[in-house]
Amino acid sequence: MTAPLRLAALGDSVTAGIGDPVPGRGWTGLLAGALGAYGRVELSNLATCGARSVDVAREQLPQALDLRPAVTTLLVGVNDTLRGRFDPPGIARDLEQVVTELGRAGSLVVTTTLPDPGLLLRVPDAFRRPLARRVRLINDIVTALAERHHTVHLDLAGNPALYDARLWSMDRLHPNERGHRMLARLAAARLDTHGLPGRLPDLEAVLPEPTPWKSIPLGIAAATGWLTRRCFDFLPTFAVLVAKELWRPRPDQRVDQEFAWRNPAGQPTVANGWDESPYEGRHSDRIVPATGERGHQLRLPRP
Repeated sequence: MTAPLRLAALGDSVTAGIGDPVPGRGWTGLLAGALGAYGRVELSNLATCGARSVDVAREQLPQALDLRPAVTTLLVGVNDTLRGRFDPPGIARDLEQVVTELGRAGSLVVTTTLPDPGLLLRVPDAFRRPLARRVRLINDIVTALAERHHTVHLDLAGNPALYDARLWSMDRLHPNERGHRMLARLAAARLDTHGLPGRLPDLEAVLPEPTPWKSIPLGIAAATGWLTRRCFDFLPTFAVLVAKELWRPRPDQRVDQEFAWRNPAGQPTVANGWDESPYEGRHSDRIVPATGERGHQLRLPRP
């Protein structure tokens, strides 16, 4: 009898399945079903709601290594951007550890970039730009890891189809059933190019969407809980960043077009600590501050 394909899923509430009307399924459950069309798949979903990169490295990674999965999905980072203390070097170290140790254990790692939540929420530019810079920095880190470690990489940030509001729950942070199906379909298609054929999941939702009378109260309750947890952490920092956008806008910080991930000089722009100023010029292992900008160099871990 053929041994089952072991699939581990690491990440936050998106991978935990929030937004999918089928409890505990989510996009990785749909992916397991797609791969299982040609053989048995054992899915271990280790993702937890609210997880950050450090939580994946410290808590989820050891569990995954014990399982010795053939394939591991990694989707994390949104919760890192929604904290007052945003630590890009720490995020880079944690994700480097996760991808490196899984690779050494023989697991094929599926990495993903993050869609811009500001574009999904359709908020004013002053609110969107601070989050956009944080998300782009995490995406730069993940993309660099994917290139160095030759992961199966999904560029969700650059996929226009994922900015369709019909793929997202009311909070615009979690996919609905159709969105989870889209993520599973994209992952299955990429794994097919790496020798793991599967039957692509259908995109159309099977279960009806929640009615506004049901989803709005749930959304208000979730938002109230989130604001309570973040009122002394992220919100004061975010207020400062928004004030800087309103009173001291810089042309090279603007994100005026969707998917315009580069500044006018054609260089990647990423965040820089508290000021979150733009950088320019990429080298093999570091991102160098733009001329005249204050701040330290962000050094990505060497492979």
